[in-house]
Amino acid sequence: MNAQETMIDKARAAWGDTLPEWLEELAGMADRIGLAATAKRVGYSTSAVSTAIRGVYAGDLGRIEDRVRGALMGAVVECPALGEIGRHACLDWQKRAFAPSSAARVRVYRACRAGCPHSKLKGERDG
Repeated sequence: MNAQETMIDKARAAWGDTLPEWLEELAGMADRIGLAATAKRVGYSTSAVSTAIRGVYAGDLGRIEDRVRGALMGAVVECPALGEIGRHACLDWQKRAFAPSSAARVRVYRACRAGCPHSKLKGERDG
């Protein structure tokens, strides 16, 4: 790979004709604003973004895809507690700890664990 090779070039070389649209968007954003800024927008490390683009990411690509679709492509979900929010915001809310001092956080915390179809929290349901 030469110094002039773009992230889009790397993605196309790695994925060929099967390059998913969300990875093309991710690589394009990295070319426009830089890898570090793109990684920050989607909430992943630069190495995770780079390895996903190059087709060698060992983790769950579906999680990166969800964040890219929300943060870069405008994907939204209907949150039972907050209404329509970005998919990346939904994922951020799921990571937050319970905080009884915030009514919104209590509502979201409970909704995420009460069978919300967008929740990635498996086995953490309130009982």
